[in-house]
Amino acid sequence: MSESTSRDGAAAPVITIDGPSGSGKGTISQAVAQQLGWHYLDSGALYRLLAFAALHKGVALDDATALVALSARLACDCCLPTAADPAVRLEGRDVSSELRTEAAGEAASRIAALPAVRAALLDWQRNCRKPPGLVADGRDMGSVIFPDAGLKIFLTASPQVRAERRYNQLKNMGKEADLAALVSEVEARDRRDATRATAPLKPAPDALILDNSKQDVTATVAAVLEAARKKF
Repeated sequence: MSESTSRDGAAAPVITIDGPSGSGKGTISQAVAQQLGWHYLDSGALYRLLAFAALHKGVALDDATALVALSARLACDCCLPTAADPAVRLEGRDVSSELRTEAAGEAASRIAALPAVRAALLDWQRNCRKPPGLVADGRDMGSVIFPDAGLKIFLTASPQVRAERRYNQLKNMGKEADLAALVSEVEARDRRDATRATAPLKPAPDALILDNSKQDVTATVAAVLEAARKKF
């Protein structure tokens, strides 16, 4: 019996939460997974981890062949976040803080535009679908990775709000930040993600769109759980 199916043969249920950078999808997805007792997939961490490894191993970010080979090795050497443990580990070392840098984010966005890289990571992500269920966050979880998901959420917020969230996060970490520059970076990444040829960032046709520009985490989590209650 496949790990992704239950004893009666039905596929494990999936909630996908997609959205642009800074929409809060990671925080919301982890909270929803915790409350439901489901597994959690942070696809962004997977791309950031691959980009981080490429930068440190001297692999060019446009060398799709080398990146695909590197991704195969990473599958045996890394530990992705779970609902209970948000840490990302590579070869036993916690690299979570290093993956949150702007450089890692930009590099991840670049490699995510390569069709061969996306194809190489497809099975890795789908294999995370296990009973009792999965909450998956990313940019194409509902449109490409889990098109049969029972609930698809597209979480968004204005570029200004998302930049302000990142600004506050950096300041709380004791790092210097320029809000105007962050707004420009958010808008540039949105354009790149939305216009790439492979799996562009856009809501799945049957996704529920939630704008949390004026909502806190608690309210957004409650909205997702209410939508899940109606679906499952």
